[in-house]
Amino acid sequence: MQLSNNVTEFILIGLTQDPFWKKMVFVTFLLFYLGTLLGNLLIITTIKTSRALESPMYFFLFYLSLSDTCFSTSTAPRMIVDALLRKATISFNQCIIQVFTSHFFGCLEIFILILMAIDRYVAICKPLHYMTIMSPRVCGVLVAVAWVGSCVHSSAQIFLALSLPFCGPNVIDHYFCDLQPLLKLACSDTYEINLLLVSNSGAICTVSFVMLLFSYVFILRSLRNHSAEGRKKALSTCISHIIVVILFFVPCIFIYTRPAVTFPVDKMIAVFYTIGTPLLNPVIYTLRNAEVKNAMRKLWSKKLILDDKR
Repeated sequence: MQLSNNVTEFILIGLTQDPFWKKMVFVTFLLFYLGTLLGNLLIITTIKTSRALESPMYFFLFYLSLSDTCFSTSTAPRMIVDALLRKATISFNQCIIQVFTSHFFGCLEIFILILMAIDRYVAICKPLHYMTIMSPRVCGVLVAVAWVGSCVHSSAQIFLALSLPFCGPNVIDHYFCDLQPLLKLACSDTYEINLLLVSNSGAICTVSFVMLLFSYVFILRSLRNHSAEGRKKALSTCISHIIVVILFFVPCIFIYTRPAVTFPVDKMIAVFYTIGTPLLNPVIYTLRNAEVKNAMRKLWSKKLILDDKR
């Protein structure tokens, strides 16, 4: 494995170099990030404290919110702080860590979305066996496999990043470290590494997206055999999941399934899936889920009662 000896740090261009727009980036994305933390931590707290949300669907939603929080945290805080700096730099080691964390939690989110689709399939297509198939032990094992799979994927990204030789240019035209912009700085032929990138990240995104679309089409078709009330409830849940899947996967597929060519629009698309989707997920799941909204109301009511007693 060939390591970089000549480049010890990278300069991050960020979303803009204009002083006014950098201030706008700071304010806007600070609010977005705080909204992401508030929304996802509220879901995590609600699921952990509510006995009404003990089904496998909310077990997976807990981990989706956790992965959203960590995924956004892997990129957003640095971008927000860098917007205040005249020259934003990141060390080589910090860059590698950011590649690992962003891919780890991004991949974990993909696997959790797949598990949520499996859960909905079993709940809708095999309702009599649902609690037997999706037992707490099975759900725990599935999540553990998701964590291990994410670790394998992100470790592969680190291997690819460390195999790139950097011997001159160190300016990354992005707001965080990722393999695509790093490939542009490598002083060697990156064709094979780009193929590995597409076959790893690109394949995970594309195959998972196709699998999820087919699974939800199959689930929606099976709803014809359900009662009107059951069909309405299942349809509401599935539509929420489908919206989240499309919002997350379409930008990822655009970024990771093409040759090592970067476009000016790449940074805005990356903003959408690294910051936008984690911000929107809590809104989508709470607005379309009566059980979560009711549990949040009860949690808030308990807090108000305790505050009054004090």
